[in-house]
Amino acid sequence: MVARVQPSVAPLSRPASPGAGKLGEVSALDEVGSLQHETLGERVTGELRALLIAGRLAPGEKLSLRRVAEALGVSMMPVREAVSRLAADKALEVLPGRAVRVPVLTLAQFRELTRIRLVVEGFAAEEATKVITDAHIAVVARHEAAFLAAARADPPDPAAAVGANRDLHFSLYEAAGMPSLIEMISRLWLKAGPILNLDMRHEPKRLDGGSAVVAHAQLLAALRRRDPAAARQALVEDISAAAEHIERTARLAE
Repeated sequence: MVARVQPSVAPLSRPASPGAGKLGEVSALDEVGSLQHETLGERVTGELRALLIAGRLAPGEKLSLRRVAEALGVSMMPVREAVSRLAADKALEVLPGRAVRVPVLTLAQFRELTRIRLVVEGFAAEEATKVITDAHIAVVARHEAAFLAAARADPPDPAAAVGANRDLHFSLYEAAGMPSLIEMISRLWLKAGPILNLDMRHEPKRLDGGSAVVAHAQLLAALRRRDPAAARQALVEDISAAAEHIERTARLAE
C-alpha cells in the first residue's frame, strides 16, 4: 500500500517581468510550467525511492500507477516518468500489460548484493569514523536509541525499527562527506531495502536482543572510540547476520 503524501508543489504563476508577453519572447508562465513538470517527476521518484529503501513496498508487491498518482496528488505523467527511472535502476519491474511490481530477488542475486554491500558500506563506515564529529555521533546515537526502543517495545514496533535502522545507517554514511558514495549506497538499498525490512516486519520478536541490537551498540562504541576498523567490523557483522537469517527463512526466489 502506498503511503499518502501531500507534495508541496510550486505555484503555477509568478509576477510577470517587464516586457513579458512581447512577440517572440518566452512567457514566464511557460518557463515555470516546464520546470514544474521536471520537479514533479523527480519528486515522485524520490517518494517511491524512499518507500523502497524503507521497506514500505514488499518484494513482489504490484503497484497501480493510478493509485500512486492519486496518493501523491499528481497526474499519471510524472508517475510514469518515475517508474521508468526506477526500472532503469532495476528497483522496479515493468511486466507485460504495463503492470509494475517490486522485484523478487533470487538467492544468487541477494548473495551478490550482500557481498557488494559489505564492501561499499563497510568502506563508508570506516571513512566516516575517521572524520566523524561529536555532533554527528549524537545523531547516530539518537537513531540507535530509537531502534532499541522499538525493538524492546511490548510488542516490538517493526515499523519504527525499520525507520530507525535506515536512519542510523545513512546518518553514519553521510558523516563520511562523500555524496557519490551515498548515491551508490542508496542504489544498493533500493534493491536490498524491501527484503531486509520485510524480514524485520514479519519477525518482530527477533528484534529484541537480536543481532542488529548488538551490532548497533558495537558500532556506536567504535564511533565514540574513533576506531575505524572496529566500526567497519560492526557494520559487516550487522549486514552479514541479517543476510544469513534471510537466507534461512527461504523468502528468496530460486
